[in-house]
Amino acid sequence: MKTNSSDLASTALAPVVWGSTYLVTTQFLQGFSPISVAMLRALPAGLILLAIVRELPRGDWWWRSLVLGALNIAIFLSMLFVAAYRLPGGVAGTVLAAQPLIVVFLASFILSSPLRPLAIAGAIIGMGGVALLVLTPNAALDPIGIAAGLAGATSMALGGTLARKWQPPVSPLTFTSWQLTAGGLLLLPAVIVFDHTIPIPTVANLLGLVWLGLIGAALTYVLWFRGLGRLAPSAASSLLFFSPLTAVLLGWAFLGQTLTAPQIAGIGLVIGSIWLSQRASA
Repeated sequence: MKTNSSDLASTALAPVVWGSTYLVTTQFLQGFSPISVAMLRALPAGLILLAIVRELPRGDWWWRSLVLGALNIAIFLSMLFVAAYRLPGGVAGTVLAAQPLIVVFLASFILSSPLRPLAIAGAIIGMGGVALLVLTPNAALDPIGIAAGLAGATSMALGGTLARKWQPPVSPLTFTSWQLTAGGLLLLPAVIVFDHTIPIPTVANLLGLVWLGLIGAALTYVLWFRGLGRLAPSAASSLLFFSPLTAVLLGWAFLGQTLTAPQIAGIGLVIGSIWLSQRASA
């Protein structure tokens, strides 16, 4: 499949923005539970988009939207925030970096895409690059956090592959509104049962939620699902390596963190892995 550079660039913007999730969550949303943050990120954004498009699913797309909303939004976001809260950013980022490799095999099974050695090599090299970027010698390995990270990576990998297989008959904006709304509604009962109440947000909390919801969900998911429909699965999934790369660069720029020699090597490996995956797709 020939890759359009503009499609590649717009799709890559989504994981770049997602790279800010750890920074925003830890700096602006302390005191909020993972499930509450996930719901507050998805549901308001989905309802806003739904009010704009004014189009509901029809036929099979009712249950498909529910399935994709669960996989791409409800399960993924809740597991993402569990991992973010329970693990150091480095460990969480490394575990979630397994997603491109999972996509390669799911695409082969579900979409009958060929298993290209370059795509597999690119995914493995990318995971190694992420490990160099974010792991530290004293990183704590919390079993629940690691399981949550793997569950989140698998959930979104499956959701993205199914979205590519089903090819919605509507615009990416409408498709995103269905998934965000469905995912947010699925998270709502969990918030009521497990959290009971949500802290009264401060100005800083509101800024964090606006960023995660309107920019980090409404805008980026539109770009991401548009890209999934236009790019080969391995080409799109490899762009997810930009997320931990962005997280490290944001920590260096705003939190006074230093870039070590292994991290610089990791940057090179991440960029190389993305290039390899694009070559495989071509």
